[in-house]
Amino acid sequence: MCMVQSIKRIFNSVRLRLMFASCSVLFLAVPDSLKAQVLSLDSVLTLVEQNNPTLRAYDSRIAGMNEYVSGATSWMAPMVGAGTFMTPYPGQSGMEGSARGSWMFSVEQEIPHPARQRANAQYLRSRAAVEEEARAQRFNDLRSQAKTFYYQWLVNEERLRLLNDAEEIMTLMLKLAKIRHPYNQGNLGGIYRAEGRLAEVQNAQMMTRGEIEFAQAQLKALMALPSSATMQVDTAITPGFNFDPSAYDTATLSQVRSDVRGLEARIAVTRLNQQLQRLQSKPEFRIRFDHMQPIANMPPQYSLMGMISLPIAPWSSERYKSSVRGIEREIESMNHDREAVLLEAHGRLTSMTARIRQISQQLENYSERILPALEKNYRVVMLAYEENREQLPAVIDAWEALNSARMEYLTKKDEYYKMIVAYEKEIEK
Repeated sequence: MCMVQSIKRIFNSVRLRLMFASCSVLFLAVPDSLKAQVLSLDSVLTLVEQNNPTLRAYDSRIAGMNEYVSGATSWMAPMVGAGTFMTPYPGQSGMEGSARGSWMFSVEQEIPHPARQRANAQYLRSRAAVEEEARAQRFNDLRSQAKTFYYQWLVNEERLRLLNDAEEIMTLMLKLAKIRHPYNQGNLGGIYRAEGRLAEVQNAQMMTRGEIEFAQAQLKALMALPSSATMQVDTAITPGFNFDPSAYDTATLSQVRSDVRGLEARIAVTRLNQQLQRLQSKPEFRIRFDHMQPIANMPPQYSLMGMISLPIAPWSSERYKSSVRGIEREIESMNHDREAVLLEAHGRLTSMTARIRQISQQLENYSERILPALEKNYRVVMLAYEENREQLPAVIDAWEALNSARMEYLTKKDEYYKMIVAYEKEIEK
């Protein structure tokens, strides 16, 4: 009688654990991961933006391009020279007075056209905007990667909790079967089957821990943290899908998408370069001063000359005119690229929204219909097993159906989170 009561107590404990496996966790010991610092998703994204070497390289490149602007309006260095002027070769006779030549000192300065200098400064300044949009686009990629790994870790933590519960449940089932077997209340095949299922659960635990370690290592790499750093995801968050109808509008997409803004910045840069090429038709100036100091007893002389270039000459004007025409074709090509990017983004957002809603409906069916029905089925089979009307294999089958449905639910949730990340990547949120 005492043995029967002991069996019933173990059995009732197993039934309660199976009924509440989705929401109960037994802590036999405090794992080291709980002692790690909990980082929210916003904190992770902030660290990625601040520490990632790729983004810091963009920052340095942008700063360097801004430095180029300060020298865009500077003049060329002056040219100075010294030598002889109208000096006869040695050995010549009858050289008197001015015939002996002069020492010559020259200064020459090129004076650029101010309009061309201003256009060049604007062109250099606009190149930094292209790099800024390239940085934003790269950060959008890194942000999506960080979200993906963060949500994978989040789902795997939930999966690991279920597997830990499953391990305890299968362990108790196995103990119960071994207790009942000597009293002819269970068969040996059920014991072996329970042992096999327990080993499968343990294998799944090892695989899930490996996926968590992989996601953790990837997040540390994105945040440029040492591998020895300890961290933990915030398991209290529940990512959700926020549908934004205005995101489908091409005008809105052109404002929020960095790749579109990058194309617009490249178009602006190309137009400024085109304007700079047009200004090649403007002349440039040069001034030269020469001072001649005669070798003999003669008065000093000087020469002052101003020069102007003639870029409108037919043999030189075709160079910049052809550049202007070629740049115009490049601008047309980039405008077509911009339209294509917006149309493709609109199509992807439409299909993603439909897919997210489908998965959301599937998750709702799992949580409201499938899982509750399988839990009820499991409780019924457990009750029959307790009353010796069912064998352990039937209990294991009911438990496997429930556990498989829970794992499939988490797989769908993982897909749901990935689709949300892909949607937010499109609208750069």
